[in-house]
Amino acid sequence: MIIQTQDYTVFLGAIDIYLAPFLQRQQYSNIAILVDENTRQYCLPYLLEVVPSLKSAVILTITSGEQHKNIDTCAFLWQQLLEYQFDRRSLLLNLGGGVIGDMGGFVAATYKRGICFVQIPTTLLAQVDASIGGKLGIDLGGIKNSVGVFQNPQAVFIDPQFLQTLPARQLLNGFAEMVKHALIADADYWKKLQTVDISAPQSWQELIHTSLLIKKEVVEADPLEQGLRKILNFGHTIGHAIESYSLQYDSEPLLHGEAVALGMIAETRLSVQQGLLPESVGTQVCNYLQQQFPAYQIPNDAIATLTYYLQNDKKNSGQKIQSSLLQAIGNAVYDQTIGIDQIDFNRLTKASSVENYTLF
Repeated sequence: MIIQTQDYTVFLGAIDIYLAPFLQRQQYSNIAILVDENTRQYCLPYLLEVVPSLKSAVILTITSGEQHKNIDTCAFLWQQLLEYQFDRRSLLLNLGGGVIGDMGGFVAATYKRGICFVQIPTTLLAQVDASIGGKLGIDLGGIKNSVGVFQNPQAVFIDPQFLQTLPARQLLNGFAEMVKHALIADADYWKKLQTVDISAPQSWQELIHTSLLIKKEVVEADPLEQGLRKILNFGHTIGHAIESYSLQYDSEPLLHGEAVALGMIAETRLSVQQGLLPESVGTQVCNYLQQQFPAYQIPNDAIATLTYYLQNDKKNSGQKIQSSLLQAIGNAVYDQTIGIDQIDFNRLTKASSVENYTLF
């Protein structure tokens, strides 16, 4: 399958069909493949086997994890590119999940004022979320994606074969973003996802394709996130705060999708509290999310830290905490103000309905 965006092409399917001809057409002066220890072990051998021309590429390896998505890792990569004498006609292939794609793209976009890069997302999360939109960046001071740029790749290659290397937790991590796409833009997709059993073998290509088309439509309508594209942040205002806290304090931090699922529960309930979403619909959404994703107990002493993260969210305007909320399944609204003094993180635990849960 081929999805043509305004500036580049997303190739969905067996990577050997698409990538080798693409590289032959472009004639880059040098090629590097960015990996972490996981994709080097589980994904790189498959890539080199099906695209043999890449066996001469430079392999750049970083340590996996959101905590390494920072300026120090970027400096290491910039230095490596300098030492290998990469010029502006070179290519960086980002082989990995969201961290690799975000940071690898940022490194390429800023090295010598920009070299070409290609995204090869290997996690479900990266395939359905980070592969369209051109958002690149790193974390600073514990604040997610607080330094970055908008820059599109030359192409994106999504091969569902890579998903066979993932544990169930990582599949569920990406599934959270697919649920988000359904909730904000496609009620029929929401119904379909409710029939998916993550624990059973899946043919992911059709579901990935649906998510990509949703994100493509939103991003092309608002490339720089001035309006409609903000609906893609549903679940992320509160979710990012929880994720940042977990990364800093938990021995086994929450994954991005797990935190976003918590954020979607909280922001769905907020949608009900604000009078945007019928209570019965909110209960349906929350019950489903609670069944699919793990709960998370927030310690009493975490509130000040979580408040700090919320106040520094990049979507804020002035002193206002901004969020995207639901007014129906498949219909979201953006620039909804959240009062910082109204949020009760202590109550972000499992509950059977909106009625017995008061977040605000």
